[in-house]
Amino acid sequence: QKLCDRVASSTLLDDRRDAVRALKSLSKKYRLEVGIQAMEHLIHVLQTDRSDSEIIGYALDTLYNVISNDLEEEEQEENSAKQVDDLGSQFTEIFIKQQENVTLLLTLVEEFDFHVRWPGVKLLTSLLKQQGPQVQQIILVSPMGVSRLMDLLADSREVIRNDGVLLLQQLTKSNAAIQKIVAFENAFERLLDIITEEGNSDGGIVVEDCLLLLQNLLKNNNSNQNFFKEGSYIQRMKPWFEVGDDNCGWSAQKVTNLHLMLQLVRVLVSPTNPPGATSSCQKAMFHCGLLQQLCTILMATGVPADILTETINTVSEVIRGCQTNQDYFASVNAPSNPPRPAIVVLLMSMVNERQPFVLRCAVLYCFQCFLYKNQKGQGEIVSTLLPSTIDATGNSVSAGQLLCGGLFSTDSLSNWCAAVALAHALQENATLKEQLLRVQLATSIGNPPVSLLQQCTNILSQGSKVQTRVGLLMLLCTWLSNCSIAVTHFLHNPANVPFLTGQIAENLGEEEQLVQGLCALLLGISIYYNDNSLENYRKEKLKQLIEKRIGRENFIEKLGFISKHELYSRAAQKPQPSFSSPDHMMFDHEFTKLVKELEGVISKAIYKSSEEDKKEEEVKKTLEQHDNIVTHYKKVIREQDQELEELKQRINTLTSQNEQLQATVTQQVSQIQQHKDQYNLLKVQLGKDTQHHNSHGDTLQMNGFQTEEVSKLKEELEEWKNKHELLQGQLKEKDSVIEKLNSSQLEMGTTEQSSQTSKFGGLEHSNELQKELEMLRSQIQLQSAEISELQMENQKLQVMNRTADPVLGDSGATAAASSELKGRLEQEIKELKSEVKALSEEKESLKQHLDSSSSTVAILQDEKSKLQREVAESKKEQDDLLVLLADQDQKISALKIKLKDLGVPVEDEDDTESGDQGDEDEDGEEEEQD
Repeated sequence: QKLCDRVASSTLLDDRRDAVRALKSLSKKYRLEVGIQAMEHLIHVLQTDRSDSEIIGYALDTLYNVISNDLEEEEQEENSAKQVDDLGSQFTEIFIKQQENVTLLLTLVEEFDFHVRWPGVKLLTSLLKQQGPQVQQIILVSPMGVSRLMDLLADSREVIRNDGVLLLQQLTKSNAAIQKIVAFENAFERLLDIITEEGNSDGGIVVEDCLLLLQNLLKNNNSNQNFFKEGSYIQRMKPWFEVGDDNCGWSAQKVTNLHLMLQLVRVLVSPTNPPGATSSCQKAMFHCGLLQQLCTILMATGVPADILTETINTVSEVIRGCQTNQDYFASVNAPSNPPRPAIVVLLMSMVNERQPFVLRCAVLYCFQCFLYKNQKGQGEIVSTLLPSTIDATGNSVSAGQLLCGGLFSTDSLSNWCAAVALAHALQENATLKEQLLRVQLATSIGNPPVSLLQQCTNILSQGSKVQTRVGLLMLLCTWLSNCSIAVTHFLHNPANVPFLTGQIAENLGEEEQLVQGLCALLLGISIYYNDNSLENYRKEKLKQLIEKRIGRENFIEKLGFISKHELYSRAAQKPQPSFSSPDHMMFDHEFTKLVKELEGVISKAIYKSSEEDKKEEEVKKTLEQHDNIVTHYKKVIREQDQELEELKQRINTLTSQNEQLQATVTQQVSQIQQHKDQYNLLKVQLGKDTQHHNSHGDTLQMNGFQTEEVSKLKEELEEWKNKHELLQGQLKEKDSVIEKLNSSQLEMGTTEQSSQTSKFGGLEHSNELQKELEMLRSQIQLQSAEISELQMENQKLQVMNRTADPVLGDSGATAAASSELKGRLEQEIKELKSEVKALSEEKESLKQHLDSSSSTVAILQDEKSKLQREVAESKKEQDDLLVLLADQDQKISALKIKLKDLGVPVEDEDDTESGDQGDEDEDGEEEEQD
């Protein structure tokens, strides 16, 4: 009381601090007194003395001591344990009554000072332990409440970080909203970093705390599981499971850590999760190598038994229902000599009575998960039992042989496990149920082999242990359900039905009631799936037998023993077989589903009269016929759909070919235009050269010279004149050749124009073909719409067939409607084929046009190249003539100069040219007169 007064009334901070320190020292021993008198004053200190970290630390420690139940052992007494729990809970309730107190505590936890932060974290953890849901709600509604606590994981002081993990463990318990906030505050990244820093599975208790927090965040929280997978955190789990060759001497902490790590993997792939989420996690675990790492632990030596058991359970759920993972598991071999498949090694443990019970249960679960929705795996297991595949040398033991050995061993637990495992190999697989009927067993030397089915019924009738009989009955019920051939084989043995009726009719103790219920179920399956192929065991005769020997009500009552049994209810809860002791191992999870499915239909089948059975058979046959008709039309429609698809593909190919041809035609038109332009250029160049050559014409005149020189010069001049005339003649010949070339080029231009027009005609034709293709497409769309209408009508007919009355009188109308539909579809397909044929013919004609145009272009190109060569030759000859003319001009001008020097008169070039021009005019006039 005095200390409380000092805290309340002292003005000096030192006095108040000393009083709070004294309260702290008293608080451990005198929790009740300090709690009742000082709590209010301590809360006031937290509110008013925030500036002094020391007094705040003392106040928080005092409150922790009052509220917390973590007292020292010597202070705890057995009889007062409950009172202590109540005390902590009551003080917590007082503290959180004012929500501001929790908010104040969250603010103090933000302080970096160690003496404030650490006791604040411990106090908040203690509050959550005492009144979890209420404190969680206050923190949830507090602004940034969860985010402020997440900062504890980033604290560099390990003690605060570790206590922060413990605080978050309490905070996230059973509160999905807080779990989501913590996950999205990057908790996965931080926790995985801490686990890696601490050494993964070799780490200490901090790793254990982090794993427990991860479990809180992921268990039954689909949102967080998806976030964990999408964040690629599954890949970071792989290093956890790296084990060496020598696995002896593991510490207890390592075993605990690895156990929690395996449980965390199982949380992600639990069968209770949504199937889509489980499947995506399973695929991720395979692709990152996590499954391979688990299989390595599975086959390693020296691994502790409880870790091995949990690893088997983990592998089971990673492969359950995932075909890729199941195929990988089937390929895993144990490191033995010679190597054996992992499945075979595990089955050896399951049927070995010296192995621990939990390990045998785990192996059974693994085998069940391997076969779950895995028809390929089921086939491989059953094939090891068939006569054609059994290894005659006996060097290796197969899975089938191990199951048969377990089925007929003296250990009842092995009998049960082998029977359930074999039942899973037949689950929902009618083909394998029929194949298993071929299995023959050699019972003893000298005796003929016995079928597996017969051997099972023989052991059943020998009165073995209840567990063995329950296992065999579950196997037989699974085998015979939905398999009429197996029912016929079972009924073919005349001892089976009397044995079953005898078992059901007796009034036995409670232990035998379960066997009676299963016998009733087996007899009910023999009636319900009976195809009446055996005259003595037709449905009606078996019902009469039940009525006489057992009584219908008694039969139904015995059948109900199964679902009313306590062990049945336990097995129906989850797929994993978990039993407290071997004696409780009676029911399998998948079998409970079969019982639920069959119990009602068998009860109805027992009470049905023969007339109702006949009606039902007729209805079944009629429905089968209608189903066959519907199946036939489905097949026809499917074929027509395929034909339509083929026609559409052909139309697409024709369209693409047409587009290619159009592109080719356009390209050739552009090439022809280029050739025409080149030709016009050549033509212009030739015209210029001709004008230039025709401008040269020279004459010679004499000037006064001496007689001898003049005569010589005259002779030479005559010679040069003759040469000049000869050259001019040659030049005229060349001009005529050039004119011929020009005329031929003009003709070539006209032919090019005609070919071009023909090309354009081809283009127009291809455009028309394009339009026809578009029309054909629209027609095909109409056809597909009509076919979809016909499919709708067909579906309506199918629904009418399903909901038909027992006596169906409209089968003729249905057949007529179906034939009418078939006729219409065939007629439309024929029309469509004829249109496509016409289209392909038009395409061929277009192709021929294009070939002819391309050949024309080739011919034109050849002619053009010839003309170009001739033009080049003529140009060369003209150049030679020009050279000769230039030489002549030089010599004539030299002779003129000499004649002038000699005094001979020589005409000027202008006069000569004018004279030549006059001669030319006279010649022109004469030609006009002529």
